[in-house]
Amino acid sequence: MKFCKFVSVHIVVVLVTVFAGTVMANDPVPPAETLEGAFKPQRHFSPYAGRNFPDQVYFGDTHLHTGMSMDAGAFGARLQPEDAYRFARGEELVSSTGLKVRLSRPLDFLVVADHSDNMGFFPRLFAGDPAMLADATGKRWYDMVQKGGQQGVKAALEVISSFSQNKFPPALASLPGSQAYRSAWETAVKAADKYNDPGKFTAFIGYEWTSNTNGNNLHRVVIFREGGNKASMVEPYTTLKPLGSDDPRDLWKWLEAYEQKTGGRILALAHNGNLSNGIMFPMVDSFTGKPLDRTYAKTRMRWEPLYEVTQIKGDGETHPFLSPNDEFADYETWDKGNLDLSVPKAKEMLQYEYAREALKIGLALEQKTGVNPYKFGMVGSADSHTALATAQEDNFFGKHSGTEPGSKRWEHAVGCFGSNCIIGWEQASSGYAAVWATENTREAIWDAMKRKETYATTGSRMIVRFFGGYGFRPEHARSRTPATIGYQLGVTMGGDLLKAPAGKAPTFLVAALKDPLGGNLDRIQIVKGWIDAKGKRQEKVYDVVWAGDRKAGADGKLPPVGSTVDVANATWTNTIGAPELITVWKDPDFDPKLRAFYYVRVIEIPTPRWTAYDAARFKVKMDKTVPMTTTERAYTSPIWYTP
Repeated sequence: MKFCKFVSVHIVVVLVTVFAGTVMANDPVPPAETLEGAFKPQRHFSPYAGRNFPDQVYFGDTHLHTGMSMDAGAFGARLQPEDAYRFARGEELVSSTGLKVRLSRPLDFLVVADHSDNMGFFPRLFAGDPAMLADATGKRWYDMVQKGGQQGVKAALEVISSFSQNKFPPALASLPGSQAYRSAWETAVKAADKYNDPGKFTAFIGYEWTSNTNGNNLHRVVIFREGGNKASMVEPYTTLKPLGSDDPRDLWKWLEAYEQKTGGRILALAHNGNLSNGIMFPMVDSFTGKPLDRTYAKTRMRWEPLYEVTQIKGDGETHPFLSPNDEFADYETWDKGNLDLSVPKAKEMLQYEYAREALKIGLALEQKTGVNPYKFGMVGSADSHTALATAQEDNFFGKHSGTEPGSKRWEHAVGCFGSNCIIGWEQASSGYAAVWATENTREAIWDAMKRKETYATTGSRMIVRFFGGYGFRPEHARSRTPATIGYQLGVTMGGDLLKAPAGKAPTFLVAALKDPLGGNLDRIQIVKGWIDAKGKRQEKVYDVVWAGDRKAGADGKLPPVGSTVDVANATWTNTIGAPELITVWKDPDFDPKLRAFYYVRVIEIPTPRWTAYDAARFKVKMDKTVPMTTTERAYTSPIWYTP
């Protein structure tokens, strides 16, 4: 075996230097040929040398609001984009309600994604802009916000409701092209550029496009790859006609126009299908009434490579109605209605709202049109409206500033629309985006998002690897550097497996390492979805590796790992579970003729939920209906099989 040229040359230089410094001055330096013979080279003795694949996972939040958002400001957020980046970098801040707050560990990246609609509206309202106070509704909202507390929350809900129902007062609107709007966008862009520190912390420029017609959530976060030199050439796209549109097709046209105008790159990711009332992942376009076609599918996948599968307003992987045989399906479920609760949820809506079912629908549409519109990777993020990216259970600062820590927040409403309410304890302390990238820069992390080499967590910082191919063997699970084997023999999360060789079934190398501050691992599961020979959507969850010596029962289910949670003291012990799990798994039910996808779900042992921490710290007793434990988890981007 031979060293690569770079390594062998450097070995020679080092050895010549050593000899020159130790032999007598009149002794000749040995020729290079003799040194090469004495020390036979081998290719990359160091397993870490010459790596050309992503060897670092970066954790961040792709969806955070500050006081610049019209609703966040009304809820009481006073922190601005600069504060959000400082906090994510690890600085200690004082929250909008006067509480000291700091992350347990800094994040690696952050997207401040304030709402594009009415950007700059709230700072003007809060400052008492005479033009706003001249409007009766503006004056009333101003008075409510100045009173603060629940009056401020009520004002925020009125703002959301009026916007959702297309009743927002035109005199109060902050529109693209106005000085107020331009100033707000410049504030966002300058803050990101100021705190972006390549190699140490990535501050992305972004915004949220807030399509919410009739209260049905179709929101997208838009993320720019480059800095202010390109992003400042445009102003964000809104939903307010005639300058904007609530149709995602028009957003995609704007994204394309941005790239053509600036030469930059840009992407969008949707979230909260669970609040869309059946229109996030449709088979029939809710705007045209026509079945989705090839053009729609290609365009959606060009601009939307990712989906935010978990956040404060509920987990969106699957629903117990859709996955009745999945004992982990009912996790932080929000299914009361659409975003403003103006229309209650019907069961027939659910299949078009959750990620797992959407991935299956994508396979079915690909079978019909030749293109899969729902071939997305997964991330998690907070969607917090406090400027604080807190997703760790023991450090949860709530959805908005009206739900920051306090003894009664568990029973207070997060928001009420008429008589329909979301109660404080229903908030999920979730989530984060994990990205496998070559370095901590805008370009590297954005590129990894685009290729879907990502996974979602509900707040944990566990490390997860997932590779698929046709050549993984059980002994590969004994490697301490599984990624080296994974990239050599297969594709990673977000990738594609082409038609299987004759007689071969896909094999998968999967590994997970616990969060150093979190719970041990219970199990790793592989979730498979496929379209059967009759055209029906199917799914199955496989336990592929787990902690302890548990055995599956007659029903094929693995027994629970147990629990060590001390609810009264909000603590637990890692005396069950495992710090790491790794295996190679082969699909035992593979049919090479059928389209399929596979993704990994990693489950931690039970740990205290944020409500348990609140109960212990504030010494309050909560209702028995309030959950006190959680099982943190991760969802990887899928690997797709196409025959």
